[in-house]
Amino acid sequence: MQEADGLDHAAEVFTAVRPRLFGIAYRMLGSAAEAEDLVQDVWVRWQTTDRSAVHNPAAFLATTATRLAVNELQSARARRETYVGPWLPEPVDTSADPYLGAERGEALRFAVLILLEKLSPLERAAYVLREAFDYPYHQIADILGTSEAAVRQLVSRARKHVAGGRRNPVAAPAQRRLLTTFVEAARSGDLDALERLFAADVTSVSDGDGAARVSRRPVAGAVRVARYLAAFAGWFWTGVEVAWAETNGQASAVLRRDGKAFAVLTVDASDEGIDRVLWWMAPAKLTGIA
Repeated sequence: MQEADGLDHAAEVFTAVRPRLFGIAYRMLGSAAEAEDLVQDVWVRWQTTDRSAVHNPAAFLATTATRLAVNELQSARARRETYVGPWLPEPVDTSADPYLGAERGEALRFAVLILLEKLSPLERAAYVLREAFDYPYHQIADILGTSEAAVRQLVSRARKHVAGGRRNPVAAPAQRRLLTTFVEAARSGDLDALERLFAADVTSVSDGDGAARVSRRPVAGAVRVARYLAAFAGWFWTGVEVAWAETNGQASAVLRRDGKAFAVLTVDASDEGIDRVLWWMAPAKLTGIA
């Protein structure tokens, strides 16, 4: 009976901090499925831990999740080398929890997650813990097993990389309007309307993991992207129903045919216009949205 009571209490403690653990894992791995597996691993370890020796369960669980994520990221990147075509972070529904358990929405938008892919695992962890969850530097140092000075350097390098790699995004209502207008123009194959929406260096990126009729290379440049979209407008949009969703804190379109979701689409935009069009068409990437 005592053991059952102990596990019940362990489950209560774990459940309370679980959203944060998932938020850390997702931002580290860019995959909701991998993040769920990691959080489950943390739960298994928590059950077998001498919990009487843990003075701060939330800190212990966050440390465990972060360290597992650092290790997992290395193997995840190795797996992605065999991915067919571009790999994009998996979209997650943020309509109920716009911050996914964090104090702030940093390292949740696609533009940032894509940039974080180029950081080292430790840089990514330090950035996520600091920018999304507002952990103090000394606690991040404890989590990562390094010095506070080293953590400050990791965060500084990560911030410079993120700031240097993205433009100032438009506000959410403007992004939603641009997405809506883009869908209308893409559906009709209106070349002029599409070009007017785009920044000069716009890129269209499709994540299909080898799916048929999905581009395996990014398409870049306003004219090229407009022509690319117009070329398949005639068959791609036939019978498509568009539903609106919020993924990673930004407006997205869920595309359905015969009642089944087959794609998620969003755009990143700045004052220069739409600078990136993102398509998810790999079935495994749609489970959390469909």
